[in-house]
Amino acid sequence: MRLRHTLAAACGALALTATLATPAQAATGDFSYRVTGLNGAPVAATLHDPATEVCVTLPEVADPGATEPAFAPHNDTDEYAMVFTEPDCTGDSWTLRPHGRPATDRLKLRSVVFLRP
Repeated sequence: MRLRHTLAAACGALALTATLATPAQAATGDFSYRVTGLNGAPVAATLHDPATEVCVTLPEVADPGATEPAFAPHNDTDEYAMVFTEPDCTGDSWTLRPHGRPATDRLKLRSVVFLRP
């Protein structure tokens, strides 16, 4: 009886370890956007193969009190990109299709999350 409980506990621990060790999923492709550089000119930035279902606050525009938001996002990944007007995936949001066309300069964002179709 004791051997059965020990074996069951070992199998449970192995299953839990395998579940926790599963790598995070990532969108395949690039998500690009523009930010205003220090000299006032637009600068391109890109997220390569971003993680899925993880909110990403764009580092260049993370502080609303110090920077203008990013603009003109282009979702060239295989997943939907939901962009937000504020950091931490808050504020107004818009969804961009996988491998879609670039958005206009009027679409402003500070964070994004990628969602499976």
